[in-house]
Amino acid sequence: MFFYVDESGHTGSELFDKTQPVLYYGVISSDVNLDVLAEQRLAPLRKRLGVDRLHAAQLGVGRLVTVADELVAIQKKFALRFDLYRVNKPDHAVICFYDQVFDQAMNPAVTWTSYWTPLRYILLLKLASLFEEDDARLAWSARIDTNRAHANEKLIAVCQRIAQRVDQLPDARSRQLIGEGLMWAAQNPDAVGYNVDHEDDIKQISPNIIGFQFVMHGIAKRIMQRGKRASKIVVDRQSEFNKAQKTLSEFFAAVSGMEGATGPGMPKVSFAGMPKTPIEFAAGTDSAGLELVDVYLWIFKRLIDGKDMAAELMPLVYAQRHRGNTDEVSLGAIEARWERHFSEMPPLDEMPQEKIEAARKIMTMEEQRRQIAVQGLLGSPDATTPA
Repeated sequence: MFFYVDESGHTGSELFDKTQPVLYYGVISSDVNLDVLAEQRLAPLRKRLGVDRLHAAQLGVGRLVTVADELVAIQKKFALRFDLYRVNKPDHAVICFYDQVFDQAMNPAVTWTSYWTPLRYILLLKLASLFEEDDARLAWSARIDTNRAHANEKLIAVCQRIAQRVDQLPDARSRQLIGEGLMWAAQNPDAVGYNVDHEDDIKQISPNIIGFQFVMHGIAKRIMQRGKRASKIVVDRQSEFNKAQKTLSEFFAAVSGMEGATGPGMPKVSFAGMPKTPIEFAAGTDSAGLELVDVYLWIFKRLIDGKDMAAELMPLVYAQRHRGNTDEVSLGAIEARWERHFSEMPPLDEMPQEKIEAARKIMTMEEQRRQIAVQGLLGSPDATTPA
């Protein structure tokens, strides 16, 4: 199989550009080498349009329509499959905050269940409801600040701001867990280890690399579905993130086939099907596959943004309805995914009594451990039933 990867909405570590709030990755896969076979079909289209490359943003809907029939023919001829991955950048800042501050290994005021079971997603969404944009901006600024003292000052400020709003939460246990978790972090910022140590580390937590993880898992899924290997993986060349993308792909290649458990009720970490084929970087002007990804990505992004699209180009979209894959990092996606999970859980009275008692025993022990950690915290909410 041959894979071609491009991105849109790139703003690096700047997450709050209102003109580009979402980072998109598009991946086209085919059983043939598009850089050879599709090139023969794209060359006449470029000549007709008088361009070196079919760059959708420059051509616009009007000029793309003039080559729509040929693009649809290429879609059918090579059975193109298009996958789309998104990262909501402001949401990413809040998710990063929870992942660091409420990591139970770092913050003993956090229960084990709050980080290693699906309960983490309930608390994440409740915490996120307390954030304002300025809080998210400051939290992200602290996360990418390589000066530990400056980062700690920002982290303390964010924790204190959010802790003042926990009384907005509807249930006492959430107020307690989130409030005490924030206060412990504010009083022990060095123990949390919130910020990155080096400039290069910023790239590893950027939306670009988070999104590229989805790309690699999506390629692995395609490989598993098709029962084939990756002959070639071509990624659009750009100076800032190619090195980090290469490092990530090499890590995935090294752990290909491995999988492991995380926590009860949580999805497994799986690297099944991860390609060992080294990724290649190319300019869009040198790759017909990347040229096609650009067109598909622009069309799909335009539709998601609610903009008009010519009927002549819609067959490119319809062809992917039962063929394309998609996923995203956002608070909305987390809510949709885990709301369904919790709604499908059996009622407590249908669970075996011995499992209920064992769970209660573990929770009681865990709460006793947690209470020792929060002793002495100023302004600690009243304790309630463990969860």
